[in-house]
Amino acid sequence: MVGLCCAQARPQRPTHPSQSPASRADDGQVYRSAEFGFSYRIPFGWVDRTESLAAAQTKTKTDTEDAAGETKGVAASKDHPGEQAKVLLGIFERPPEVTSDSVNSAVVIAYESTASYPGLKRAEDYVGAITQVATAQGFKIVGEAYPIEVESRSLVRADFVKSLSIKGQESAITMRQSTLIWVSGKRVMSFTFIAAGEDELDEIMDGLHFVPGKVLPR
Repeated sequence: MVGLCCAQARPQRPTHPSQSPASRADDGQVYRSAEFGFSYRIPFGWVDRTESLAAAQTKTKTDTEDAAGETKGVAASKDHPGEQAKVLLGIFERPPEVTSDSVNSAVVIAYESTASYPGLKRAEDYVGAITQVATAQGFKIVGEAYPIEVESRSLVRADFVKSLSIKGQESAITMRQSTLIWVSGKRVMSFTFIAAGEDELDEIMDGLHFVPGKVLPR
């Protein structure tokens, strides 16, 4: 399971994220996944931390193996031997290491093998795993997860909130997280968005688009 380890109150917007030309648009502001059939328009000036998030995920798995002598993270599947959770895109409004008194908006897109979760066949079956990661980071789920259609794709949406106390301010601010879950073939994908308010959350979620047709990577 991939957690959004750096999205907390602190913010600049992502500088042109680096990745192969096949994945990035010519203007450097659109991430495209031909394999899964979706794209995400990156807000101007945001910073790309995809590599560091992926490295953190790998380190977490390695540390777990060292401590327990076995893998307790993402298991390999028969169809994808050795495959682990993978971060496809991890972007932030400003560098996560820069402290601030506001919410650092973020978008993290990742996938895992469904074989890592016995019995996982629908997006709804992944809600518990997403909730576990979110609550471990101080979030509380809002209502129940519900199905949502996004450009011909059937996904499930789970919403979370987290109150943040800011030094020098009487009232706390609320961090909002929405995660869209999509099962594609033998993989389960999560599209996680974090922002300070509903309008900002809707704005960054609008950057996600799917290409026509059904894509089921093997």
